[in-house]
Amino acid sequence: MTEFTVLAIPSPPVSSWNIFGFQLRAYAVCIIIGIVVAYLIANRRWKERGGRADSMELVVAAAVPFGIVGARLYHVITDYQLYFGPGRDPLDAFKIWQGGLGIWGGVALGALGAWLVARKRKIKFAALADAMAPGIIVAQAIGRLGNWFNQELFGAPTTLPWGLAIDPQYRPAGYEQFETFHPTFLYELLWNLGVFVVLIVLDRRLKLGHGKVFALYVALYTAGRFWIEALRIDPVNEVGGFRLNNYTSLIVFVAAVIVLILLIKFRPGREELVEGDPPAAEDDHSDDADQTDAKADDEQAEDADEKPARAESAEAEPDEVESDEAESDEAKTR
Repeated sequence: MTEFTVLAIPSPPVSSWNIFGFQLRAYAVCIIIGIVVAYLIANRRWKERGGRADSMELVVAAAVPFGIVGARLYHVITDYQLYFGPGRDPLDAFKIWQGGLGIWGGVALGALGAWLVARKRKIKFAALADAMAPGIIVAQAIGRLGNWFNQELFGAPTTLPWGLAIDPQYRPAGYEQFETFHPTFLYELLWNLGVFVVLIVLDRRLKLGHGKVFALYVALYTAGRFWIEALRIDPVNEVGGFRLNNYTSLIVFVAAVIVLILLIKFRPGREELVEGDPPAAEDDHSDDADQTDAKADDEQAEDADEKPARAESAEAEPDEVESDEAESDEAKTR
């Protein structure tokens, strides 16, 4: 018997648009919008911390491609059967526009790209991560809309008023008779926006620094991802009856909490300088330069004082010679 509800969240009728022969996919649009919004948030926070806007531009330019590659790699590795199993085409692993990104790989490899720029630009990487964390979680929230357009990664069947209507061709095997499912895309979207608010409020009130905002972001996100992941019914690899992403969420959550506790205990407050050389080093260099300039001025002054004395001495010498010659002539006359 078919289960249905009177109220439900409809799924978009299309997941792409044909624009002058180019297939524009909603999933890609959501990712791009998320990246832009994340950059705007991160750039504003970075400038408030004293960083340079052009530095954030370079960080994003490196982190985004690194992050996309990492996200795709994680997805392909953890769901390898979708691309390398019987009857599968390995080339589909490169079709990123069809969906399939793992946030874990995206954050890990994206962080690597950001670290490379930070090292080159003399940027405090922990401060950079703190500035970017709220923007990243908002980008994740926006990116989840792509799952809505693709009618994928939804939860178990439900008759709740906010159930998500899924077309028959997108329902997993064994669930064909159900019409509405838990909208896990919406749950995660709302959870991520809530995490964003918490990060902003706590950072403003407590002046968090040294990576504490980023560690808190990871802890809060993984806590939500754990229970949301448990609702999903899309086929994935499982270990001991639990989805692989549940294990990843739990492990990363514990690690983030431990790091956060250690940072609070041993690295209180936040960084005064987030980019460039320390002020002390600049002052010392300036003092050395001033001392060198002062020494040069003194030497020039001494040379200037000695020049008139030398001139007077030079003028006096001919007179003395003439006086000596005169005395000699007088002696001869006598």
